[in-house]
Amino acid sequence: MNYLKKLLEPYKGLPREVYVIFASKIINAMGCFVGPLMTLILTKKIGLSTELAGVYMSISGVLFMPTGVIGGKLADTIGRKKMIIIFEGLSCFLYIVCGFMKPTIYMVYVLMAAGAVMGFAGPAHDSIIADLTEPKNRNAAYALDYMGWNIGFAVGPILGGLLFENHLKWVFIGDALTALIGLSLIYFFVNETIHLTKEDITDESRKLEKKEEGSIFKVLWNRKILLYFAIITFGYNFVYNQWGFMFPLQVSQAYGELGSKYYGYLASFNGIVVMIMTPVITKILNKTKNLTSIVYGGLFYTIGFGMLGLVNNMTFFFISVFVFTIGEIVLSISVMPFIANHTPISHRGRMSGVLPLIMGLGYIVSPVVMGKVLMYITIQKAWLILGAVALISSMFMRTLKRLEDNSAEEA
Repeated sequence: MNYLKKLLEPYKGLPREVYVIFASKIINAMGCFVGPLMTLILTKKIGLSTELAGVYMSISGVLFMPTGVIGGKLADTIGRKKMIIIFEGLSCFLYIVCGFMKPTIYMVYVLMAAGAVMGFAGPAHDSIIADLTEPKNRNAAYALDYMGWNIGFAVGPILGGLLFENHLKWVFIGDALTALIGLSLIYFFVNETIHLTKEDITDESRKLEKKEEGSIFKVLWNRKILLYFAIITFGYNFVYNQWGFMFPLQVSQAYGELGSKYYGYLASFNGIVVMIMTPVITKILNKTKNLTSIVYGGLFYTIGFGMLGLVNNMTFFFISVFVFTIGEIVLSISVMPFIANHTPISHRGRMSGVLPLIMGLGYIVSPVVMGKVLMYITIQKAWLILGAVALISSMFMRTLKRLEDNSAEEA
């Protein structure tokens, strides 16, 4: 019992709104049916080839890019809460529309529109947590937010996998309804936070968060470490996105019609690992610098994804998921706090739009690139290449950590 209290200690004393967002994420993720099954929806239900499915997923990512930038600017001007309510509500509506459509190419277009609309709200979500926290409790707040999503995600993919074959309509409608319930918690119990960005920061330990004038590009020019960080993180995201593209294909190849169900089990196991291990890892890394933690996360990606090139049965699939999920946890509780701690409060929304644009390119190009690659090599060989990409990214991140340490010593 005492050990459990120690694990939960970092999450005590956080702002009330952080706990509400945590609960909202759990409910939303319990109905997360569409995302994990997207590759299978495009290939098995709509009938696209693997290559074409990768192209459409990448196009969807391209559409997502400008929405984050615009959404970040709007989050810094009209407010965080308004952006979340308006655009996530619209995305839910589009999912409901999909529930009443036949699985044709037109459904692909509506799904792409829903994803693009959701992009407008992303920077607002990141900014609202940064507004409510300080460096001393920011890692815990983002970790709780991340854990909330994955507690729900431990259930969502299993339900989605069961509905996929014979009840596709409810994959879309169920996703939308649970998202609307989670959104209602934010509407009623989370206050707007944009006014907090007008306050002055006097704490010298937070000097990088002090307000600045000028465009986001000026801020980035003065904080090149964030730009380098985003470019390196591109490599991590390129590798991780194959969890939703190549992995379900590999499971389907190995287990045929049972592939969608088994992939649902693996996705839910991912959520269970997050739920159990996030408090442990948060406690272990509590005093570790964010960049150091991110190097460790990349090494777990190297092992977890790379090993899929050497194994092809369910036992090792679960081991792989466990290993790379540890890396996922480390990165999820470290990346956004690092960005928030290096961003002026006046530019949080815009920074949360621009940097993910760079980092998110890894997600965008990954399906189309690997879809092409799979025309020439096996999935197993492709995983070995991805393991190497994760390792190289980790090495670059370690170099960035040394540069940050040298700059701190000079200052």
